[in-house]
Amino acid sequence: MNLNSLGWSDFFAHSFEPYHQQGFSVGRVAIEYRKTYTLYSEQGEIAAEITGKLRHRATQPQDFPAVGDWVVIRIRESEGRATIHEILPRKSKFSRKTVGSKTEEQIVAANVDTVFLVSGLDGDFNLRRIERYLILAWESGANPVIVLNKADLCNSLEDCLAQVEAVAIGVPVAVLSATSNQGLDALKPYLKPGQTVALLGSSGVGKSTITNQLKGAVVQTVQAVRQGDDRGRHTTTHRELILLPTGGLIMDTPGMREIQIWSGDEGLQEIFADIETLAQECRFRNCQHNNEPGCAVQQALAEERLDYSRFLSYQKLQKELNYLARKQDQRSQLAEKERWKKIHKAMRNHHKH
Repeated sequence: MNLNSLGWSDFFAHSFEPYHQQGFSVGRVAIEYRKTYTLYSEQGEIAAEITGKLRHRATQPQDFPAVGDWVVIRIRESEGRATIHEILPRKSKFSRKTVGSKTEEQIVAANVDTVFLVSGLDGDFNLRRIERYLILAWESGANPVIVLNKADLCNSLEDCLAQVEAVAIGVPVAVLSATSNQGLDALKPYLKPGQTVALLGSSGVGKSTITNQLKGAVVQTVQAVRQGDDRGRHTTTHRELILLPTGGLIMDTPGMREIQIWSGDEGLQEIFADIETLAQECRFRNCQHNNEPGCAVQQALAEERLDYSRFLSYQKLQKELNYLARKQDQRSQLAEKERWKKIHKAMRNHHKH
């Protein structure tokens, strides 16, 4: 395999240079299992595990390799395996809060160029969810493209399109029907050699079908959608980087049932630029847009220039982000406290001897 076709670029080559001089090789994480990884490298596909040192240094989930990461490796020729010594700096990373109550970042995919935000045009169509995905996409450093699938099941296509274009200002939108192989050509420009695309969207929107059509072979097993609720059963269980005949790479991520945003201030401003612009006209800098005098947002709502459900979505996301920021602050304060405790203990021990 040629590294450039796997997405290698000057950005990574620059970080890799010092390791290169020490005789290390490089690989890209294609599949991540619990403790082992499958890498793509110039030697082809190779199984790898991380060194004890890297495991010991990792304090949080994001310190471990994720699918799409470029890693510094030593290949053990005799066994045909490799050890991962370091993770090269990420050009973009797609993360979400870990499922459950812990405030930890979980990296879903790294070094992605474009994110296809896949949404069904059937009963699953949900503008609020598209907004959430867009925030994640802008935060990641990758470029979002909205992919509306199942066009054949939609009887109000124009209307749905207009709604999407209103919330996703300036984001390309592709409409297709993957099962009947219609409209897929619109995705080709993003899949040029060495370009990495991640598919995001809830279960049952057709991500695996899109992957299969692009690959031209059935890679992901698709299960028929359960009757009555338009959802395919949760079929993709692990993330995987798949090489396409066009030379592009595609990452199919499991349908995320729980999209919890990790951090999103910039994303929020991008997606809700219209509300942010209105907010600048409010009389008070810290206006909460509830019932303060001179609130431009409330005025726009009253005059129906701003959609009320969109405003509620904005408020809800703002609350979530504020809550997360507070929790992250608490965590870093606790970590700092622990660090000083250790330092003081070490100093006390040092003085005893």
